[in-house]
Amino acid sequence: MTEVIEAQVERFAPGFKDLIAARSTMDAAAVEAHGPNYVGGDINGGVQDLRQLLMRPVVRAVPYSTPVDGLYICSSSTPPGGGVHGMCGYYAARAALRGALA
Repeated sequence: MTEVIEAQVERFAPGFKDLIAARSTMDAAAVEAHGPNYVGGDINGGVQDLRQLLMRPVVRAVPYSTPVDGLYICSSSTPPGGGVHGMCGYYAARAALRGALA
């Protein structure tokens, strides 16, 4: 798919291909081997179904909290998931601030 994607970008940004100095690609098996958390090559930390959208990584009232007091998690494994850049950290920070003020 690399060439197909590059051709599509080139359509809208002529000269794009001339700027590529190097490239690196991995198939799903290589991605999983590179990072064991990427099960099946999935960089979003697992399935993105409705349940997981709201209750990742475990079912708890504050999905960013952990059993360790004052320790919060913000990654693609927390709502709203890996496709919404920055929002996991934003919501985790809000949860941490609420916890610090409680």
